[in-house]
Amino acid sequence: MDSAPIKLERVVSLFSTPEKVSTSTFLRREIAQRMREKLELVNIEPSAVLDAGCGEGDDFAPLSEHFPKAQIIGLDAAPAMLRLASQRQRELGGALDRLFAKFTRKWNGANKPPQLMCADFAKTPLADGSVDVVWSNLALHWHPRPDEVFAEWHRILRKDGLLMFSCFGPDSLIEVRKAFAAVDDHHHCLPFVDMHDFGDMLVKAGFSSPVMDMEKLTLTYADSEQLLSEVRSLGGNPLDSRSRGLLGRAGYRRLKNAFEAQRNTENRLPLTIEVIYGHAFRPTARKLGSGEAIVRFDRPKK
Repeated sequence: MDSAPIKLERVVSLFSTPEKVSTSTFLRREIAQRMREKLELVNIEPSAVLDAGCGEGDDFAPLSEHFPKAQIIGLDAAPAMLRLASQRQRELGGALDRLFAKFTRKWNGANKPPQLMCADFAKTPLADGSVDVVWSNLALHWHPRPDEVFAEWHRILRKDGLLMFSCFGPDSLIEVRKAFAAVDDHHHCLPFVDMHDFGDMLVKAGFSSPVMDMEKLTLTYADSEQLLSEVRSLGGNPLDSRSRGLLGRAGYRRLKNAFEAQRNTENRLPLTIEVIYGHAFRPTARKLGSGEAIVRFDRPKK
């Protein structure tokens, strides 16, 4: 199932200059914090945690703090983001070495700096059942085949392993879609996947009892230039069906007028962000590969 005609090469290109997406870091950090609050409700002690779509590695330290015995693995499709993540971890490692030299301590007592991998979410170099937790913050919507991504995450998770992710939902950037509709018929925003469709994909991939929820955030801006700059910093437009040409003076004027018509009672331009949260477990197998059922017999308690 295609969520959109997304070109993965275009996604990598859009994230090849980390400073262009840095101004939207506040949103990723806010969503990550809300994900961690949900994580507090789950009792799990993993030995390996995959951060899928790790970007600059902002979640490495919080994940390491939450799971001090776990090896953190950062995976991203954009080499430039991984280079920055690697640089930051070297700088952090040096600072920790100096700070805790007398205790010979690193990474909350676990001498395990994050491992970094560059790969497609749906084609990771990880072995079957090699991680206990897959964590993915605002990354899944950049992939054209989320169903294949879920199947891959199911493959690499151990039995009873946890998947926890967030991504944008279909009402995200709705004001941008409305404004550009007054200009042309091209796709200027991703047609984000509905959370119920994600739930169906998770079940089909083999996950048990997926839990999906959603919330809407509203950001506001003084003018359309500021708003569009923020939208571009979220990643831009990776659609293969996007317009390759410039709007032109008349088109840009229509676009600005369309945004101006959306001003709220406080004279600000709103931008809706619908955030989908999902978590699910990989269940213990109930059948053998041949299709025979597994029946367990436990000794009676004395």
